[in-house]
Amino acid sequence: MKRIFPPKPVSAGIILSYRCTGECRHCMYACSPRWSDDWISENDLYRILSQLSDKILPTPFGRDRVGINYGLHFTGGEPFLNFDLLLRGVEMAKNLGIPSIFVETNSFWCIDDESTRRRLEVLRDAGLNGILVSVNPFLIEHIPFERIMRDVEISEQIFGENLIVYQELFYHLFKRMNLTDRLSFEEYLKMGGAKWLGFAELIPMGRACYRLRNLFHKYPAQVFLKERCKSSLLRDWHIHIDNYGNYMTGYCGGISLGDARNLNQLIEDGIDLDDRPILKALMKNLGELYDFAVKEFGYRERPDGYISKCDLCLDMRKYIVEQTDEFKELSPREFYKHLL
Repeated sequence: MKRIFPPKPVSAGIILSYRCTGECRHCMYACSPRWSDDWISENDLYRILSQLSDKILPTPFGRDRVGINYGLHFTGGEPFLNFDLLLRGVEMAKNLGIPSIFVETNSFWCIDDESTRRRLEVLRDAGLNGILVSVNPFLIEHIPFERIMRDVEISEQIFGENLIVYQELFYHLFKRMNLTDRLSFEEYLKMGGAKWLGFAELIPMGRACYRLRNLFHKYPAQVFLKERCKSSLLRDWHIHIDNYGNYMTGYCGGISLGDARNLNQLIEDGIDLDDRPILKALMKNLGELYDFAVKEFGYRERPDGYISKCDLCLDMRKYIVEQTDEFKELSPREFYKHLL
């Protein structure tokens, strides 16, 4: 395989910035307050949205409805850290005719009813169809639950059925606990919370590979060497484009298929794999990347094993990035600094 052709994306997320108010232990994109304060420029945002406008499909229930894996969502990091940019993005997407537009948030900004309602109404009037409010045991380590409840209650009044609470199980669990403030993950586990983690869709990739290793069984690298990543790297749904223009698929943080500011060209011309050795290896199997990492950079298998194929892949990529900056597909490089 010499060249691959990314399919047209049917649903997408725009990462306005990796900067966030917290550093969740499970974050797939290693978002953090420690990230550089880089935000996508309005010019780049418009350039990207205009190329997505004829590709993004609405939910099966209509253009004005939202769904997790449908339409277009603005995310981060935390998009409400730059409300003016978020608002401009919504206006652009609406004017370009993109369907099923929503925003994903951790609710840090929902300090009082009045300001919360005002912001949500402004976004709705600008063309936002709905909102996804994140709720999980990792988020409440740094966000008071009363702010999340405020966001959910007011968003339901404004967006109705276009409110997504993700995950709803944890929202009701924390309400039954009469939780209002923060709760450490260790305290959550002491209260018997481990039995609910299976409902958290805790994907063993990203920061979870380093910060939540103790929650998973571990296996030697040999178990994963025949695993392939082709289907994830070439999928057309729920792709992400970050503030640097990196085109990412399969939830694979730190792997860029190319510059989404030239999305149409990327799709039409495809990707020369000889120019991207890491991608080329992953298109075959993890064994190819493993052999490459060991031979070229001296990578050594982790003694305690790996929790998933993504853990093995990520650990090898992180090791390579720490040795060299020659691989353009390992981007953004700062991603690898904020995993631990």
